[in-house]
Amino acid sequence: MSDESAFPKGDLMKGKRGLIMGVANKNSIAWGIAQQLTAQGAELCFSYIPAMEGRVRQLAETVGVEFLVEADVMSDDDMDKAFAEIKDKWGKIDFLVHAIAFTDKEALKGSFVENTTRQNFKDTMDVSAFSFVDSARRSAELMPDGGAMITLTYLGSERVVPNYNVMGVAKATLEASMRYVARDLGPKGIRVNAISAGPMKTLAMAGITGGRQLMSTGRDWSLLKEDTTMEGVAGAALYLLSGIGASCTGEVLHVDAGFHVVAVPDGIGAS
Repeated sequence: MSDESAFPKGDLMKGKRGLIMGVANKNSIAWGIAQQLTAQGAELCFSYIPAMEGRVRQLAETVGVEFLVEADVMSDDDMDKAFAEIKDKWGKIDFLVHAIAFTDKEALKGSFVENTTRQNFKDTMDVSAFSFVDSARRSAELMPDGGAMITLTYLGSERVVPNYNVMGVAKATLEASMRYVARDLGPKGIRVNAISAGPMKTLAMAGITGGRQLMSTGRDWSLLKEDTTMEGVAGAALYLLSGIGASCTGEVLHVDAGFHVVAVPDGIGAS
């Protein structure tokens, strides 16, 4: 993970305020995006769940963020309270970063058919897909002058990835939801997009059996022959959330060193 100095400084987000949902630790994609946005002058609010409060608050302090709200995305009461706090303090916001996903680790092993239970399927969809729809609706109410939203997805939504299982189905739902949210909010001047990042050393990747091999394969098969970088993903987020991303909405932007376009890697099938 790059330190704060790795993120270009400027004023693309000067005067902009927004909510970051999903910071878990210093390796979180949401945290990399937060560093890039603050480097460009944005004022941020972080959401957290109680178990993560200390860790999130400690990170927030390093970039001068003091505004945090507790928000369990599975609780309407929690979400009501969190967005009421944001409205009371700021009145309106300019952007939303949604980086929340969760499933039972046992569901990320072996067979999708055998290891997916009814309850886990419901919970995974609730946290990983519906939470974006709910957060987008609530955020849009605080965007009277338009704004921008992004969520995070992964190639397992489009193609079968070993052990990604129910999370791939949830990400496919998330991407479809993003497009419908973009349709509904477009007339209000709100742009809505998703970033499909390649495998990275995050808490989410650590929970997937064979995650290290996924990263190795991603690097070896990619067009650039390199790992997906936090700087690349954060830069894409800055583009989509700032004014230079005008006219872009309903899009899934792949940031994976070109891995997603490869059908067969070099050397396989060659004579």
